[in-house]
Formats: sequence, structure tokens, C-alpha cells
Amino acid sequence: MANLADIRARLAAQETKKTGTGQRTQSDNAIYPHWNMEEGTTATIRFLPDADSKNTFFWVERQIIKLPFNGVKGDPNAKQVIVQVPCVEMYGDNCPILAEVRPWYKDDTLKEMANKYWKKRSYLFQGFVRQNPIGNDVTPANPIRRFVISPQIFTIIKASLMDPDMENIPTDLLNGTDFNVKKTSKGGYADYSTSNWARKESALTEAEQAAIEAHGLFNLADFLPKKPSESELRVIKEMFEASVDGKPYDNDKWGAYYRPYGLEAPAGAASAPHVTETTTLNVSAKKSVVEEMDEEESTKASEPVSVPKSTSSDKAQDILAMIRSRQQKA
Repeated sequence: MANLADIRARLAAQETKKTGTGQRTQSDNAIYPHWNMEEGTTATIRFLPDADSKNTFFWVERQIIKLPFNGVKGDPNAKQVIVQVPCVEMYGDNCPILAEVRPWYKDDTLKEMANKYWKKRSYLFQGFVRQNPIGNDVTPANPIRRFVISPQIFTIIKASLMDPDMENIPTDLLNGTDFNVKKTSKGGYADYSTSNWARKESALTEAEQAAIEAHGLFNLADFLPKKPSESELRVIKEMFEASVDGKPYDNDKWGAYYRPYGLEAPAGAASAPHVTETTTLNVSAKKSVVEEMDEEESTKASEPVSVPKSTSSDKAQDILAMIRSRQQKA
């Protein structure tokens, strides 16, 4: 198990690098939906270590790319849908989508399009919910919950870990520190910027320690998306190109690999070992696209997402053709 010094060294190494110097399991109520908290309430969480002793941190990073489609081929009544695919940079490989998108940032007219297809990060933790403001939330038989943390909250967690005043690793069973997730609003959107660590350290209760003994800890990497195979990478690239071109989602071509939640697989696809049904969001106008979408992407919504159509099919085709033309001339 890594200690606080190990975490600080690893975080410092990552910052230096930045400045230029199994299979996913089915979602269930083990995920604590802190985004469902009422505004002005606080959830107190006690993070626990990863079961994987090789993981320096007590979290794993998820990188997802969202591909919006103008409906579903063959269904004139289908709304626009989003298919979520894993970004293989999460596994240390080169991502074919980001390889094409990165040059777009050099052109001011393409930055909005680049942001649309850029990878979305979130962070998976585990632990106990010690204070729960969500009245209808049911704690599962295994009280060790998983938490999908947005970049906004993660920045607060990471900054505090580098603070020399924090003497013990927050996941220490006897001298750990609780984390308070505080939900407010800013500009009409959910805001968690006032979240913070508790001022005092505390030990786990006997019941919490017993739960760890009885259930064990999660290996957090088990809940990351499955690493795509070569054939799946080709499908991902094909879907990306179709999305940019403004085409509808083709379930017959791609449904055996990745598909929007709520859409049934094509005949014969259910038995394929590489089937990955991606989840979608039920996004309301009151939710922050930056915060709520990143947090909810690991949970199942009741219906496919409907996203505003910001780019027409003709415009999308023109953009993709222009980009590729520039790359060929370079």
C-alpha cells in the first residue's frame, strides 16, 4: 500500500511531465450519486485504498470520448444520441481520435469542434459514505461505495494531498481524513468548489472495519472500460468520422461493438465477446455540462441523451474535408 510520500512523489512527477520537462462491470447502486444531492447539502466521504497494491494512488483515471450522432439510421423518430468510447490513452496507447483532433486546436475556427471530441476525464474512488444527504439513496449490502469524481472535485483532492500540513494519507484506517462534498450552484449550474477535507483525522468505526473484512476492497481498474482491440479501434475511428460528418448512428454496422444505451443490439451481437453497451445521460437544462455529464457517464439513465445540434451535416463534412486537406499538404 502506497503512503502519502509515494503519492506526492508520483503527483509531482506527473506535473513535471505535463509541463514538458478488465472488463467494465455492470453499473449498480454501489456507485454513490452525489450529483443527486440537493443544493446546499454536504456528503461526507471516507476514501479507502485501491485493492491493487501496485496502484500508487487510491483512485484510477477514466478517459472517455463522446461521439454525438444525428439520430439512428433507419429510425426517423430517433433523437440525437451519444455513444461513449474509451480513449486508449488511458492505457498508454495512441488514440486515433485524438491524433486527428489535436491539430484542430491550431485553427481558431476549429477549437469548438476539437473540444467537442476531446477526451473527458473522471476519477474513480471507493470508500464509505459517512454522512448522506440523499434521502432516497439506499446503501447496498456492501457499504463500500464507488465514487465517480469530476475534475473540479479532483483538483481540490489533489491540491490538498500536496499540502505539507496533511501528515497522514487520507485512506489510513486509524488516522485518515474524511472528505466533504459540498454542492452549491454557480451561474445556474452545479458547483462543488467549496468541497474540502475535514479538519480532524479520525479512525474507521468497528462496523466500517468489519465491512472491509467481510467484503474486501475493489480493484478499481476492474471498473474501467475494456481496452479496445484492433478491430474495435477501427470501429471507433469509423464512428468518429461518421459523427463529424453529421451522419446517423448505424446499429447494423457498430451495434456489436459500441452503441447508445437503450438501443438493442443487432441480431447475433449479444453473444459477441466484445460487445460494450455504452451509457448515456438524461441531461436537464439545469445541470452543468462540465460537471454533471462527466460524473454521470458511468451511470445508466432512463433514456438516450438529446444533445443540441450545433453543427449541420454539410458543415461537418466541410470541416472534416478541410482538415484532411491541410494535413495532406503539411
